[in-house]
Amino acid sequence: MAQIKKEQLDFLDWELGAFFHFGIRTFYEGHKDWDMQEMSPDKFQPDQLDCKQWISTVKQAGAKYAILVCKHHDGFANWPSAYTDYSVKNTPWKNGNGDVVKEFTDACRKYGLKIGLYYSPAQFGSDKATDYDDYFINQISELLGNYGQIDYLWFDGCGSENHQYDTTRIVSVIRSLQPNILIFNMWDPDVRWIGNEAGLAPMPNFNLVDSLDFSVLTKDKRAMNTSRFLPAECDCRIRRDNWFYSDLDIETIKSTDELMGLYYYSVGRGANLLINIAPDRRGLLPEADCKALLEFGEALRHTFENKLADMSLAKRTDNAYSITLESPTLLNHLVLSEDLNLGENITEFSVYITPYPYGRQILVYKGCSVGHKHICRFPSVSTCQIDVVIDQESAPHKLTDLSIYYAK
Repeated sequence: MAQIKKEQLDFLDWELGAFFHFGIRTFYEGHKDWDMQEMSPDKFQPDQLDCKQWISTVKQAGAKYAILVCKHHDGFANWPSAYTDYSVKNTPWKNGNGDVVKEFTDACRKYGLKIGLYYSPAQFGSDKATDYDDYFINQISELLGNYGQIDYLWFDGCGSENHQYDTTRIVSVIRSLQPNILIFNMWDPDVRWIGNEAGLAPMPNFNLVDSLDFSVLTKDKRAMNTSRFLPAECDCRIRRDNWFYSDLDIETIKSTDELMGLYYYSVGRGANLLINIAPDRRGLLPEADCKALLEFGEALRHTFENKLADMSLAKRTDNAYSITLESPTLLNHLVLSEDLNLGENITEFSVYITPYPYGRQILVYKGCSVGHKHICRFPSVSTCQIDVVIDQESAPHKLTDLSIYYAK
């Protein structure tokens, strides 16, 4: 069985995260990645910046972790880095004495969210690989050495397709500074990218993989030497087109119905869901985006607040689990989880109900992988009898959750 870290299992328990794209691009409407347009730090002036507003809002929506873009592909540092002049220290904001990373990490700790930092490895400046590796390591050392415990380091492979890094040295520095950190998708990953930026996990979604999707700029996968246990994360935007704030796309904010759909396609398939919500030029989350996120959080709570039964009522016979309810009951969700400490062993399962008051079993759902969580959603049906049959498994499994819900 592949090695599984406790931190990886903890990551899956986080389930829902918030992504904050904020930086120099926030102040330059219409600029895109790699457009080579100059973005002077003179415009960076988020006079009302309040990371506590960001974090308290996403926590209310149900997020358990948050990730801040510290340096995007443009190279601008959201902290006063000693290794570049292109940072907050050369902006009008707080007379060059501000530090977005500190305010963000302080806010996460205040509200109890796990802390993630995004750093784009994309090369700029010196063309000499070793010089850039030094620069890279120096900045990563600032981020991982100056802000307390960091739970998650998010590398974006976009723009790094043709650059050779001294990965052994880089990973050694990261692991020495933050021994318990999770690394996203590159070099020595603990978490993998799902392969799109739409918030959608495939089915089946097994955590044991032998290759990784790398970047939106290539369809090539990077093979690994051996299969590894790598939980998946599905990133997406709350607005359709932009990761950074724009005045022009407010009408593209996703509806509660669409966000709930993304939850089913990600968390419901055993992955995490990471939703980007971009702070505006004030340094605040826009009111319309907050409203959409909070309505989604309320819908999520409402969906899973009416638990009808759980594992305590399930009777097991071989590879089948049966729950009998006292009277005909309307239901439309069933949630399964297996003990990943024993491996991800279920490869096919079926959910049946028995019509009331008599009749043969009716198949209402057919699934593949279970893993951390599989949410079975099906049209509402009334029954007294629910049966879950494990049709195939790669090794003996152990369920940790079998819960039934009805959501209007």
